Amino acid sequence: MTTSSDVIDDSPDADAGGSALPSATLGGEQKRSLEQITLLLFITVPFLALLAAVPLAWGWGVSWLDLGLLVFMYFLGCHGITIGFHRYFTHGSFKAKRPLRIALAVMGSMAVEGPLVRWVADHRKHHKFSDAEGDPHSPWRFGETIPALMKGLWWAHIAWMFDEEQTPQEKYAPDLIKDPAIRAVSRQFIFWTVVSLAIPPLVGGLVTMSWWGAFTAFFWGSLVRVALLHHVTWSINSICHAVGKRPFKSRDRSGNVWWLAILSCGESWHNLHHADPTSARHGVMRGQVDSSARFIRWFELAGWAYDVRWPSRSRIDSRRNTGEDGSRRRKASADAA
Repeated sequence: MTTSSDVIDDSPDADAGGSALPSATLGGEQKRSLEQITLLLFITVPFLALLAAVPLAWGWGVSWLDLGLLVFMYFLGCHGITIGFHRYFTHGSFKAKRPLRIALAVMGSMAVEGPLVRWVADHRKHHKFSDAEGDPHSPWRFGETIPALMKGLWWAHIAWMFDEEQTPQEKYAPDLIKDPAIRAVSRQFIFWTVVSLAIPPLVGGLVTMSWWGAFTAFFWGSLVRVALLHHVTWSINSICHAVGKRPFKSRDRSGNVWWLAILSCGESWHNLHHADPTSARHGVMRGQVDSSARFIRWFELAGWAYDVRWPSRSRIDSRRNTGEDGSRRRKASADAA
């Protein structure tokens, strides 16, 4: 499995789209009007459901079945993004047997965050230009004043996704484009989205044997779940690049935001990630919950994952900040397991 630095082609031909690689995902490198409208619907409809969730729960109540479907589908998609799209496909933090590779591609697609190849290309470009000119979603894009940062946070959280100019996939993700199975999963994004949204109402309807059970399961397990996962994921782009502790050296403003750790499956330990992007574990200090790393360990023990890039104590120590924020953490024990 190659890492992001292995696959980026800096030649002029690559920037000009001169590669003969096949198109890997929907929409090419410019978002057309139909795709913009579809994206808007996928963002606004679940978000409206999220806003309605509290008053509706107060009025209807919410069943354990609905909550169970929400939690299961949330963490299925979340780990598909964090383990699959991010740590595996983007950064090559470990190698995976073929069945796990395909499963992670499908799980990540069910998070409804866009086609796999486009997601990876965007994220590799983000790391190449992190918080500098060229970063697709830096909150510091417009400057450092309070008004500029507020505008930048909105850009990093949502608005960047509506930018017509897209990251060249042939330049930033040629390894994935060359894999027919992964290219197929990426092309099938709409299909996996439908599957993801259909599972909760199907289960809810069959268990309760009622249309109402199917509807409430769709509301909580599909719409509310997608909206919550979207905003947690987008918060890594916005919040975790604006605030948070920075105990490790990185060339950007990535920070650790502890209160997002569980919901983000360990992704909000973002400072270490930018200090050591290929590390399979992001929460390396004592008490830093990282469920994604735990699953990768289980995959390794099962023989499904191998050549895992676990951080050693010496590697962690070499990346510690020598400034005030880092010195306060020198005595913290690194969990290199």
